[in-house]
Amino acid sequence: MKLFWPITILLILACMLLNLTLGSVEIPFDSVVSILLGDDTQNEIWSNIIWKSRLPQTLTALVAGAGLSVCGIMMQTVFGNPLAGPSVLGTSSGASLGVAFVVLLSGSIGGVALSSLGIAAEVSLTLGAILGSLAIMGVIVYVSHRIQGQITLLIIGVMVGYVANAIIGVLKFFSIEEDIKAYVIWGLGSFSRVSGGQMVLFVTMMLVLLPLSCLFIKTLDLMLLGDSYAANLGLNIRKARTRIIVYTGVVTAVVTAYCGPIMFLGLAVPHICRGLLRTSSHRTLLPASLAFGALTALACSLIARMPGFQGALPVNSVTALIGAPVVIWVLMRRKK
Repeated sequence: MKLFWPITILLILACMLLNLTLGSVEIPFDSVVSILLGDDTQNEIWSNIIWKSRLPQTLTALVAGAGLSVCGIMMQTVFGNPLAGPSVLGTSSGASLGVAFVVLLSGSIGGVALSSLGIAAEVSLTLGAILGSLAIMGVIVYVSHRIQGQITLLIIGVMVGYVANAIIGVLKFFSIEEDIKAYVIWGLGSFSRVSGGQMVLFVTMMLVLLPLSCLFIKTLDLMLLGDSYAANLGLNIRKARTRIIVYTGVVTAVVTAYCGPIMFLGLAVPHICRGLLRTSSHRTLLPASLAFGALTALACSLIARMPGFQGALPVNSVTALIGAPVVIWVLMRRKK
């Protein structure tokens, strides 16, 4: 589809502008442009909304959607499973486990509600999520060196996620009410949680990580041919699989730490791109998934902050409306 890239780029720019313009407080388009260009004569309240709320949220959605979609297409290729996603190996569950540990230590042991600690709480949640994700990823990498079958590794990853969720249930039982509420809100997923210095750090990390995905294009194309054929062409399957798992685990960990567990984006976007572009080449699909993932996340962020609606819906409530029909379509197509 020759028009895919120009249409996608235009839609990304349009969604970015709409995210800056629309919301509970509607700001005129010309005022948004003036504020972005540094016009100090504009309404100070509008300037604060743009710079401190909407722009960080827009940039966060942009890079988070791109990262999860890239991880999704890489996982689907590595495991040869169309229903594989960036959280399939329990990375998101590991992040949730890390956050749950932070909640328990602050509430039950420290006797202080984490939600009352302000910036320290946000930093603690982020660090806990990253450490939890990396711990689970370390277990999966270790297991990947011990077993050969991709399906077995996939099942072990799911089981590790169940174990993490079981531990989370125990930790929630011993936590105080305020922290349980904070944990539940974190688990709903949001692009608006990142602001200020955190947003700069998050976007910088993602801008470093995302281009690295291009290094795996040739490897992913070889994996499409099957393990035996790829091995005959000189690909070390075990090392390649480990590198991809580590990469997707790190990207998913970073996104989950800052935005919470965002569901369905990494699962649905690759299938949409395959349907639009009619190709299996990762030289085309990988950058297409990156761009379309960013577009989808921006659209979900916009829907979650519908004009006239006070507050914002959980992002996962919106992504499920997009992702679930795609999953059903994939299952029906394979059934036929």
